[in-house]
Amino acid sequence: MLAILTTHPIQYQVPLWQTLARDGRVPFEVWFLTDHGTRRSRDREFGQTFSWDIETLSGYPYRFLDVAQGVSPSSFLKCRLRERLRDRLRASQVSALWIQGWQVVAYWQAVREARLAGIEVWLRGESNDLAPQPPWKRTLKRVKNEWLFRRVDKFFYIGEANRRLYEKSGVAKEKLYPAPYAVDNERFAMQAGDLRPRRAALREQWGIPKDAFCILFCGKFIPKKRPLDLIAAARALIENSALSKLHLLFVGSGVLGPELRRACLVVCDTAGLTSQRIGGMNPASVLPPASFTGFLNQKEISQAYVAADCLVLPSDYRETWGLVVNEALASGLPCVVSQACGCAEELSGCGSFVPGDIDMLSSKLVRIAQQGCNIVTPPAISQSVSSIVRAYSESRIPTPVGHFNNLLNKSRKQSS
Repeated sequence: MLAILTTHPIQYQVPLWQTLARDGRVPFEVWFLTDHGTRRSRDREFGQTFSWDIETLSGYPYRFLDVAQGVSPSSFLKCRLRERLRDRLRASQVSALWIQGWQVVAYWQAVREARLAGIEVWLRGESNDLAPQPPWKRTLKRVKNEWLFRRVDKFFYIGEANRRLYEKSGVAKEKLYPAPYAVDNERFAMQAGDLRPRRAALREQWGIPKDAFCILFCGKFIPKKRPLDLIAAARALIENSALSKLHLLFVGSGVLGPELRRACLVVCDTAGLTSQRIGGMNPASVLPPASFTGFLNQKEISQAYVAADCLVLPSDYRETWGLVVNEALASGLPCVVSQACGCAEELSGCGSFVPGDIDMLSSKLVRIAQQGCNIVTPPAISQSVSSIVRAYSESRIPTPVGHFNNLLNKSRKQSS
């Protein structure tokens, strides 16, 4: 059996577990450390309490392991196992243990327990080699990860930047297997298709003019996402008359919310957090018109993807991937992505820019707007989006299920 250890039921991972279960060739169980997201809980970066509005605990076998009550999956030290995992691994006749990274102590514990039980370890993490670092820091990280990586038998890389990190850490190429990151493309495509006839009404509910080029930012309003860069680009486009009829749509919440609202002419704020309609960062500057929807859950977010004309992800190097880009592309929405994002090399078919380069971001937005996608996505962009979505569909993630079956059979033979 394959045991998959992960911090909690994650909306992006569940379709993969369900796909494995439907195929039936790989006997497996998903072992969760916490139930975060299945019940109402507070997300510190979103700054609010919520639970996902899609079912995350059906269609595949799972169990919860023994960890401290109420532990956050983002706590490295506190998220740790309270049981001797080797006993469970042996009792369940596990042939391989798959861990989803190394960001919590429990993963490190699990690797040690698996090796003591003579069980193969597989790893699929998110980290990459994109962040510029001084040599001493790079060396320190490599030394820190060396213990873990030496005990991993197979590495599933989500993208080229992730693959390079493993290679630079001394991982042999024969241990590397492609495992591209994906979302439930079918669900997002279906939701977008159902909503598209209501596009005009969706724009109207958020105060987006019919003839405006609507640029979407979707995510947490936190520094690493750099949402203020989008406002700076919008302001420059208006001041230079390069794109005067634009409108910003902000979906999400977070610590930068008040600052974002002050930097915009807030036309609509369904979150009810704008105390005055015009902010005052600089009275002499142009304030781009914007709408704020607040947090939108998985069944609601497609409304924004349909209402907008493109998505911008301006994040810095702490953005290990950027699955919001997968969602947008699956919904038929072109994207402009910062080159600091882990997904930039794979998913930036519609445009990428140097993080913090406002002029470069502005030029990419002008290019997309000139192609006419504010009314109907033009053929060139549509074809580009479609080809990326096909490559990053759950049916191909993390590699064909048959490939997992072959790996598991090999692990069984080696352990017998």
